[in-house]
Amino acid sequence: MRLVIAECSVDYTGRLNAHLPLAKRVLMRKGDGSVLIHSDGGSYKPLNWMSPPCRTDVSEPDEELASAGVVEVWKVTHQKSGDALTVRIHEIISDSSHDLGVDPGLIKDGVESDLQRLLAEQVDRVSEGAALVRREFPTAIGPVDLMVRGADGQHIAVEIKRRGDIDGVEQLTRYLDLLGRDPLLTGIRGVFAAQEIKPQARTLAEDRGIECLVLDYDDMKGIESGVPRLF
Repeated sequence: MRLVIAECSVDYTGRLNAHLPLAKRVLMRKGDGSVLIHSDGGSYKPLNWMSPPCRTDVSEPDEELASAGVVEVWKVTHQKSGDALTVRIHEIISDSSHDLGVDPGLIKDGVESDLQRLLAEQVDRVSEGAALVRREFPTAIGPVDLMVRGADGQHIAVEIKRRGDIDGVEQLTRYLDLLGRDPLLTGIRGVFAAQEIKPQARTLAEDRGIECLVLDYDDMKGIESGVPRLF
């Protein structure tokens, strides 16, 4: 990756035309060929950019540009659309290149598999005195996340989502319909568990006799969540 801090102006031509007047900016040229223009604000979003596949040609300015103070010109051309990003550099303040290597990718914490694993270890959150029967309990249309047996012997099917919406309630409803036909299961009820449950989903679940359970992921991991408590 090449990072350049420069006094520059930028023009984009193609499907749209855009102009950035002369100012100090960060020019980022990545290993995939993409070029991004950043200011000191705007969070992560660049002011302008060119995505790959693209080609960057660096040249000296012509006489007219040189007389205007330009010392270097970048022309970034998209190889499919023909759109062009032209950067006219008046002063290079900093120029560095870095080999970042192969990125391992984003590892997300708090995905549904994490919630499922933690809730399987803490089934008392589903029902006091409950015991885990199985994770990924099979049905003819796919597995329900957890099958739990309550202290009263009743089976509880638990569907887990990060954000609970109506589709999740419908999914659990279909599982309950199939599981309710299994003579080996001692009764069956459903619990819809999520970190956040939308009001419409809660209304539908409660109308169908499905209990809603809001999961505090930090609390389940043993981390103080910062959520105010009464005690």
